[in-house]
Amino acid sequence: MIVGITGGIGTGKSTVVKMFKKLGNIAIYIADIEAKKLMHTSTSIKSKIINEFGNHIYFDDKLQRNHLANIVFTNKKKLEKLNAIVHPIVAEHFLDFVQKKNNKDYILYENAILFENKSNDFCDVIITVTAPFSVRLQRIVARDKSTEKEILTRIDKQWNDTKKIIQSNYLILNNSIKDTQEQVVKIHYQLMQKRLLFSKTSKKLSNKS
Repeated sequence: MIVGITGGIGTGKSTVVKMFKKLGNIAIYIADIEAKKLMHTSTSIKSKIINEFGNHIYFDDKLQRNHLANIVFTNKKKLEKLNAIVHPIVAEHFLDFVQKKNNKDYILYENAILFENKSNDFCDVIITVTAPFSVRLQRIVARDKSTEKEILTRIDKQWNDTKKIIQSNYLILNNSIKDTQEQVVKIHYQLMQKRLLFSKTSKKLSNKS
């Protein structure tokens, strides 16, 4: 069972994922981290990025992420081109990961733009994480040392919470650690119940065939 977890920048998805990780035999795939790795290791991605953005985008074989971010977050067409280069290969990498982790209770797939790049199609269940806007700003400033203008530009590139929530199975309001932990435990229990149901259904279908 694949459980997608998404939410806007600063909502605290990583904190929520860590809480889930402590609860069971769960595999974790964080799309942003894997994409960053692949942008350094995939010759296909590197050659296409260089072709699109120029040789200077890599220096000493290292991607100049800040420079690239300054380009794509102020130019919608450039962002779309970068996504078109990276996301298909990340999707293939994720599907390979799923095949290798079929012994897990479920796979938690964190992707900030789960809906935007249609990765929700991979998921059996989707969780959206939200937080008050003021809290999100505080978290991002503390983490990235970004200006409010830069943060608002990045937020503007993502779907708003309402659009995500109406297409999700669960909602986590990540405002306080205690409340968030309670929500995570409750959802994990329900996911385990769903997993049992999935397993029984799969066995019945196998027997019929």
